[in-house]
Amino acid sequence: MQKPTLSFWQMWNLSFGFFGVQIAYALQSANISRIFATLGADPHTLSFFWVLPPLMGMIVQPIVGAMSDKTWCKWGRRKPYLYVGALVAIIVMALLPNAGSFHMTVKAALAFGAIMLMLLDTSINMAMQPFKMMVGDMVNEEQKTKAYSIQSLLCNAGSLIGFLFPYFFTWIGVQSVAPEGVVPDSVTWSFYAGAIILILCVLYTGAKVKEWNPEDYAKYNNIKAESESEPKENLLTLLVKAPKAFWQIGLVQFFSWFAFLFMWTYTTGGIAENVSIWNTINTSSAEYQAAGDWTGVLFAVQAVGSILWAMVLPMFKRVKMAYASSLVLGAIGFISTYFIHDQYMLFVSFLLIGCAWAAMLAMPFALLTNSLSGKAMGSYLGLFNCTICLPQIVASLVGGLILGVVGGEVVNGVQTGQIAMLVVAGVALLFGAVAVFGISTKRE
Repeated sequence: MQKPTLSFWQMWNLSFGFFGVQIAYALQSANISRIFATLGADPHTLSFFWVLPPLMGMIVQPIVGAMSDKTWCKWGRRKPYLYVGALVAIIVMALLPNAGSFHMTVKAALAFGAIMLMLLDTSINMAMQPFKMMVGDMVNEEQKTKAYSIQSLLCNAGSLIGFLFPYFFTWIGVQSVAPEGVVPDSVTWSFYAGAIILILCVLYTGAKVKEWNPEDYAKYNNIKAESESEPKENLLTLLVKAPKAFWQIGLVQFFSWFAFLFMWTYTTGGIAENVSIWNTINTSSAEYQAAGDWTGVLFAVQAVGSILWAMVLPMFKRVKMAYASSLVLGAIGFISTYFIHDQYMLFVSFLLIGCAWAAMLAMPFALLTNSLSGKAMGSYLGLFNCTICLPQIVASLVGGLILGVVGGEVVNGVQTGQIAMLVVAGVALLFGAVAVFGISTKRE
């Protein structure tokens, strides 16, 4: 039976909580390197802290997907995991930016920050995954691209707010400079504000969305009741039986997320040194913290570029051409940062990077869910998240080694030339653009 056609506002409500979750994710993405550098982390080891978020995503999201496929209770099917994830996230968001304020040693502060980061990403992943699953569960194939586009819009709007929060708090007079080893108040208050918005958005979706009961879900997803003798499929079995599109899109995902991990890790240090008005590698200086605020502004520009490009993507007649072109534009944006020394000219670079981000948010999930049945939707989306997490783990582990090769000299224990890592990111996106043409769009 065909799933019912949903109104715009029904699809909006399905994903609105994603707005709050993405604010939390944006605060993490834009400020983690800044926080750990402020606490005393060395640039060569900075990327190691980025292993934790995708590692937890690889562990948590397949489990949440598989468990929620079997969860039916009065609160819903996916929503219970959304509530638990959001609750843990708001607690951790209050603790993480205070890692340098508890009078601990540098090593203890870094360890505490790493644990909080691990818990934050675990909870964000737990809160994020149900939104993707509910769209897959309740939206028909004709509307799925539109529904994921709405989710992408809310995602980028949330990113815009999260990225700008530190700059906004600095603008209204909150201190953006703190004693050595202490995270500035402008960043700390950004996390507090993000936590409040997160819980309000999640409660809104929880109140507005009513998930189907098991009978309706089976009816609308054309699932026959399992017999007692039918073997149960575990995650490994599902992975073996995954459609070809799962692996083909996964290869594109590898190059794409490899690139963006380097952006999140090295943008602050790269522009702090490369932009002429700051020209510093001193992480406790006002110039470095100003570059950290500007990183949030640039990431917000990226979000704007993503929103605008998302409106252009439906105009392409060929999906793969739209996908590949987006990644090429993003590659140009990354590579151009190496040659730009003006803070405002970097807007052009990050608008182009936003084109790649728009395609990465909408196209992979729309392509994949159309090749899946509803029976194990959550499990497959959880497994597919590994194609996002694994490249970030690889990039985190090799980031220091690559920086040693492409970066400049070491000055007072700090590696210069971090902007070159954004060039490496651009090259990775070019490989991803080539891989797009290997994706099969035929239904198996």
